[in-house]
Amino acid sequence: MERRPDLVLANVRIPGGRKADVAIRDGRVIHTGAVTSGIQTIDCSGLFVLPAAVDAHVHMRGGKQSAKEDWKTGSASALAGGVTVVVDQPNTIPPLTKPGAFLSRVHEAKEHSLCSYAINSGVTPGTPIEEMWAQGAMAFGEIFYAPSSYSDALDSGDLSRALGRIRALGGLATIHAEGIVPGKDTGLAAHDALRSGLHEKEAVIAVQAGNTDGCRLHFCHMSTAAAIEAAKGTVEVTPHHLFLSREKTCDENALFKVNPPVRSEKERERLWTLWDRIDIIASDHAPHTKAEKTLPFPDAPSGVPGVETMVPLLMAAVLDRKIMLSDLIRKTAAAPAALLGIPPSGFSPKDRADFALYPDAAVIIEPEMLHSRCGWTPFEGFRAVFPSTVILGGDVVYKEGDFFPANPTWFTGKGYVPPS
Repeated sequence: MERRPDLVLANVRIPGGRKADVAIRDGRVIHTGAVTSGIQTIDCSGLFVLPAAVDAHVHMRGGKQSAKEDWKTGSASALAGGVTVVVDQPNTIPPLTKPGAFLSRVHEAKEHSLCSYAINSGVTPGTPIEEMWAQGAMAFGEIFYAPSSYSDALDSGDLSRALGRIRALGGLATIHAEGIVPGKDTGLAAHDALRSGLHEKEAVIAVQAGNTDGCRLHFCHMSTAAAIEAAKGTVEVTPHHLFLSREKTCDENALFKVNPPVRSEKERERLWTLWDRIDIIASDHAPHTKAEKTLPFPDAPSGVPGVETMVPLLMAAVLDRKIMLSDLIRKTAAAPAALLGIPPSGFSPKDRADFALYPDAAVIIEPEMLHSRCGWTPFEGFRAVFPSTVILGGDVVYKEGDFFPANPTWFTGKGYVPPS
């Protein structure tokens, strides 16, 4: 006799309209339809039940940057925002450009992360790309076409050669496309001008021109409609570029300072007109301490926290009928999983049993309700819908502010060669 499901999510409103029960066993969905009972049952009446999100772009800090964030606080923030898988970027201290640093980062995540994770390899002229692939790197990059926090840019020749090597492996190159001109970085308008939308578009075109071997490209945190229209690879956009603009704050407010910059309100509105072209939403979660972000603007670092508010902000947009729930699921769960080549979360048999349960009501974001160590958010005062319960691998790992033991997974890239 087949044993009962470990968990049943009862009375789930499946996207498309029908109601069903979702049966889960051994971390996977086994059936969606009519189910008798499970060892544990959660009544989902009146809730939105979403496949949990994959945030393909986070900076979990740690090590020398632990005052900003570490794996424990960053992954708790992810779970509390309905994200069960994060992809950590390699511009850490030290950068993940050598096998030893990469494996140390994997060990740090295994020891402390509450959610599942993947880790990318950095790319420099001296990076042993093939060895990093074999160690389990999910992808390569973000590769910087312009310098940013804790990372130098590759010139055109080095970038082209790196893309050729990544293409030979069948890997994915994720690109930070910007161009920078000299000048004084005195405020948000100046920051926008120094890293203009035109230069972002030109960087996209230049990267594609140098991709002579046809490497698979993914463009990170695109901030302008023109850059998205120029991109021929997959496109990622952040909530801070969708929801924030220079006009929403004072020019000297470094809490809004990011790379690429927060743009004008007109450009933000144009970005929304390309919603259907955007492949994935990712947070570019890059926390700094409040003390660092309140330095004079030229001295303040770029980056904002966002992994916990990413889906909740979009859920509020669903309630406001600005976007469709199916689009939110596709851009935060299905498409990122497909991009990375990991099993999707969802309602079909064999899908990862990662879900987030959301109430049908929004709240006002306050920094005190969030879990990132940095203790602030650029989205203070915005409406959002936070999950009441989050499930990872069939286990309830977060409920009403409390965290429970989890069994997170390290998702490796396709080149991983397990140690003998």
